[in-house]
Amino acid sequence: MCRAVAAGGDALLVMPTGSGKSLCYQLPGLVRGGTTVIVSPLIALMEDQTAKLRRVGLRVEPIHSGRPREDLRAACREYLAGRLDYLLLAPERLSVPGFPEMLAKRPPALVAVDEAHCISHWGHDFRRDYRLLGSRLPMLRPAPVLALTATATVRVQDDILRQLAMPAARRFIRGFRRYNLGIEVADTPRGERLEKTALALAPPERRPALVYVPSRKLAEECAAELALRYRAAAYHAGMEAEARSRVQGAFQRGELEVVVATVAFGMGVDKADIRTVVHLSMPGTVEGYYQEIGRAGRDGKPARALLYWSWGDRKIQEGFLARSYPPTGELEKLLQAVPRAGIARERLMSGPVDAETAEAALDKLWIHGGVTVDADDVVRPAGEWRASYEAIRDYRAAQLDEMLEYAQSGGCRMTGIVRYFGDLRDRRPCGHCDACAPRGCVGRSFRPATQAQRAVAEQVLDELAERDGLAAGTLLRNLFPSGGMERGDFEKILAAMERARAISLRDDEFEKDGRLIRFRRAHLSQGARAALDSPDFVFDASGGRGPAVPKPAVPPKKRSRREAADAAERAPEESSLVLRLKEWRRVVARVKSVPAFRIMGDGTLCAIADAAPATVEELHSIRGVGPALVSRYGEEILRVVRGS
Repeated sequence: MCRAVAAGGDALLVMPTGSGKSLCYQLPGLVRGGTTVIVSPLIALMEDQTAKLRRVGLRVEPIHSGRPREDLRAACREYLAGRLDYLLLAPERLSVPGFPEMLAKRPPALVAVDEAHCISHWGHDFRRDYRLLGSRLPMLRPAPVLALTATATVRVQDDILRQLAMPAARRFIRGFRRYNLGIEVADTPRGERLEKTALALAPPERRPALVYVPSRKLAEECAAELALRYRAAAYHAGMEAEARSRVQGAFQRGELEVVVATVAFGMGVDKADIRTVVHLSMPGTVEGYYQEIGRAGRDGKPARALLYWSWGDRKIQEGFLARSYPPTGELEKLLQAVPRAGIARERLMSGPVDAETAEAALDKLWIHGGVTVDADDVVRPAGEWRASYEAIRDYRAAQLDEMLEYAQSGGCRMTGIVRYFGDLRDRRPCGHCDACAPRGCVGRSFRPATQAQRAVAEQVLDELAERDGLAAGTLLRNLFPSGGMERGDFEKILAAMERARAISLRDDEFEKDGRLIRFRRAHLSQGARAALDSPDFVFDASGGRGPAVPKPAVPPKKRSRREAADAAERAPEESSLVLRLKEWRRVVARVKSVPAFRIMGDGTLCAIADAAPATVEELHSIRGVGPALVSRYGEEILRVVRGS
């Protein structure tokens, strides 16, 4: 990648947080000579990089709103004189009249666009100032452009290259799998999350820690509570810049053990020894979540990521979505208040829509072409904006669904993330997440399955033995045709079965009315029955013994005329064998003091009766019969089948 950029080619680099993206523009920039211009979204990021580069003797100047005006002018003079190796810019500087033209007087050797996902509507952290880059970069050509991000799905990658007008850019997608990071996701009532966090962080080796919360108020409250046990402080955008800088510096130097922050903290902060990242609420996107947990364990040593969530978190995220992407009707209402001749922005903000919604609505109308904003005037051009706006709003809602699906998943956490970012070939389990090693969790506890949950799991295996690959929703309807079980509770049973490797859940999708509907199919694993007896068939211990699970009511399957005739011919013999097997199962269950279904489910019993195996090999080949069943009861079952 460095060779390609040093040779003058455009490129897009997607690499995880902490994997050395900065080096990928620093080295080519030095090789090419001249000044490398770096567009970066956060002051903290720029100051951190400036300090590091200066320490190794390189000439660097940052340009952002936090510096005195005279220092900014001096930085521009140094740039024009060719005395800088790197110039770091906040993206909003490109909207300052005359500033891009000043840069163009001495074209840079390389332009690096860091956190490039911010340029895309489809990215998790879109910023309007980044959208200006597409019109400003041509002034800085023929310098090659390198776009860098830690989180970009294929759709976001395509949009980045389109916005930056880089159709020939090479793509370098590297290293989403983090081998030292163990992820735990626990469905936990809100009132228990902070105490669980405090307990999880008690061992010194789990600190320093970063705790993410969804609001400024929570950041203050949780920091105050944790400060009773640890050296902790809050960090959020509502604090004065000096206070934020003080907290960040203390954390970097090791004077603080825990920072409780909103998402305003962390982007570009290079603290290699963070041992734990905790989320006290479900994030809105998988991309954002991955970037945030990526701040743990950058030194390569073991680290943990703990996510405490519940269904109620969805409401919080839906509220954030409504504020950032107001309903289309609110945008239309604001647009109606804009005359063709235009209106002062200040007057519009005090119009028919409340101020907070109006701000977001105007921003989205501007982005999607519903209005143009010239200085302080808003003008209403003739343009269609609804389709593109509604598409991105639907996409944001779908991202929330994807995050919810990830939280509910019972499969390997790291593999789920790797696959989300497009690497479908990498199916290796990580070996240390809550799915791969539930007994090794530090922030999540488990309990054995209840008899009712085990009964449902047995019925799931019976259904899949009849027809493998059923959708999760179809399974639920088949088992509970009259309702009686919540979808969320059923998903927990499937997740526990996947955790025990009794089944695997695979993503699928179909299109309906122009929309892509995602769902999951359940597939039987080898040795599925035995897996239900493994120590990994466990449920989250939060909230006691869990919800009551009604007994499944599986309706009889409809048979063809030929099947009915065949069944009638063998009915006496078959019913006799079924009865003998049930009587044997009842006796064994009574001796062992366990429910009969623990010995063998009805579906498996009927399958054995239908096949009438004569040998252990034939018994083993029957669908639903696992090695554990054959090992424990194989000879007894064969004697019952033979009638001896």
